[in-house]
Amino acid sequence: MKSSIRRHIFCRMSLLACLLMCVQAAVAAAGVELRVDPASRSGAIEVGQKFYIKVIVTNISETPAAPQGVPGAKLQYFGHQSSSSSIVSVNGHTTQKVVNIYAMTLKAEKKGTFSFGPVTVGGVKSNTVSYTIAEAGSTPGAVAGTPSPNPADPTAAGRQGPTFIGKGNDRLFLRANISKTTAYEQEALVYTVKLYTTYGSIKFIGATDAPKFDGFVIEESSNVSNQLTYETYQGRTYATAIIARYIIFPQMAGQLKIIGNKYTVSTDAEEYYHDPFFSQLTVRKPIQLNVTPNDLTVTVNPLPSPRPANFSGGVGKFTISSKLPSADAVANQAGSVSYLVTGEGNLKYIHLPDLNAIYPEQIEVFSPTTDVKTVVGSSNVSGSINFDYSFMPMEAGTFTLPPVELVYFNPQTGRYETSVSREYTLKVARGAESAKSQAAQVYNTRLMSVTLASSAAPRPWIRGFAYWLWFIIPALMLGGALIGRRRYLEIHADVEGLRSRRAGKMARRRLKKAMHCIRTSDEDGFYDEMLRAVWGYLADKLKLPTSELNRENVSQILSDSGIPASGIDALVSLLDECEFAKYSPASARKPMQAVYDEGASVLNTLEEDFVKAAKIKNETKNGEQNDDPII
Repeated sequence: MKSSIRRHIFCRMSLLACLLMCVQAAVAAAGVELRVDPASRSGAIEVGQKFYIKVIVTNISETPAAPQGVPGAKLQYFGHQSSSSSIVSVNGHTTQKVVNIYAMTLKAEKKGTFSFGPVTVGGVKSNTVSYTIAEAGSTPGAVAGTPSPNPADPTAAGRQGPTFIGKGNDRLFLRANISKTTAYEQEALVYTVKLYTTYGSIKFIGATDAPKFDGFVIEESSNVSNQLTYETYQGRTYATAIIARYIIFPQMAGQLKIIGNKYTVSTDAEEYYHDPFFSQLTVRKPIQLNVTPNDLTVTVNPLPSPRPANFSGGVGKFTISSKLPSADAVANQAGSVSYLVTGEGNLKYIHLPDLNAIYPEQIEVFSPTTDVKTVVGSSNVSGSINFDYSFMPMEAGTFTLPPVELVYFNPQTGRYETSVSREYTLKVARGAESAKSQAAQVYNTRLMSVTLASSAAPRPWIRGFAYWLWFIIPALMLGGALIGRRRYLEIHADVEGLRSRRAGKMARRRLKKAMHCIRTSDEDGFYDEMLRAVWGYLADKLKLPTSELNRENVSQILSDSGIPASGIDALVSLLDECEFAKYSPASARKPMQAVYDEGASVLNTLEEDFVKAAKIKNETKNGEQNDDPII
């Protein structure tokens, strides 16, 4: 009996102990805690930045109410962030802990020191937190004008269109660099744009407009970076890549400025979340940034004076070679000789001396056909230009074709240097003469009766006009030939005048090449041919060397020649449009046919204006000579 009572009491006591342990587990300590979490890694909060106030609720099933306001900040979002549960047993005592975290996303609006709290959840009151908001850009590492030292601004990721950050910030910027800040006219310079970034990856880089190279002729190089490399700059490691490279040739002396263009960069920004259980979480969101490189100024010195009389216009390092296919020729039959110029520099602007001035006068040389082959490298433009001449020996004999000198300026040595081709001996044989067929005279042997009038003496045939025509006509033909030959030599002696008179004809030939590019949809070749046609026409018409061929000189000479300002403005506008189209996206270009029609119209108008100006000048000159003074 007693043993059964004891067992019954023991069972009751065990059951009571279990109930007490369950109650202890269920009613473990409840609490509410406030905590301030800055969004930036530096821990500072600035005006315009985001930060968080988290409400940590332990063992309370109720949900905290959203605050009506937070001092110094604007509430953007309030909601449940995470929850966790754990059971701990120590020395037979079991404790259950349930934690719910609610986060307030806030944007700092004014500087100062503020406090928030307490809040009450399920009858439990929390602590009070304090935080300080500083002026934007006042904390170390912050960049003025950016939302936060932390570049991962989730609001920025949601904006419509790219975010403009000017010259860049501490996470992404562009540096423009040039190989030399002091150079000579026509010297090749290397202009590069380099990207620096600390973002993990770059998805896209594209130029939204072209850089402004006023006073330069440019050649775009394809030698750019295909992947990111690492470089230490100002004590910080960046991923870098060369995104643009140009070979530029200054066309005038003075201070020339290069204005950087705008680039759009697509990348991923990081957004950081702080969690007591998972430490720091990172979420990547795509953003687009607009950034421009720095501007540069180049001091351009003129080429040393005096320039050699036979200066080719080349600036760089060049050599010349020649080739004569055959040393034997026949009088009045065409032959050929070619000169090949190779090297690095402004190859496209080299010209050779007038061969008619150095070749024997018995050999007439015609204008050459040129073939330019260039490669735009990482530091210069290299290649070759071939001058193919046709000539005509006027008489038989042995003649010496003298060497041709190529005089160029070497910017490395600062001197004019000369490369010389080889000399040739040309043997000219006499051409085959055409045999004149002689008609056989047939005499009639039959006797004919002749009646002589004794009253009239016969008149000698030598006194007739027909007889003297055999002398007058050859004399007139010889005189005309001599006058024509002299006129021909005078015209071809004035090479610049001949080029000026034939400027329109040469421009039409170049425009035909541009029309061929339209038919083949070759936009890059089309704009090259259009620029070559316009600049070639101006060089021939105005008798200007390549080194003096720029907008300022051309505009001044056209104005002095009596060309209307409207024609000059149309010409400059055409040049600007063609040069801009070469480096702009295809969508920003005008139709090639429209540009071609505009170019043809501008050149035709200029040709008519030149004729009118010359006519006015001649009429004025004749009027001054014919006016008699009034006494």
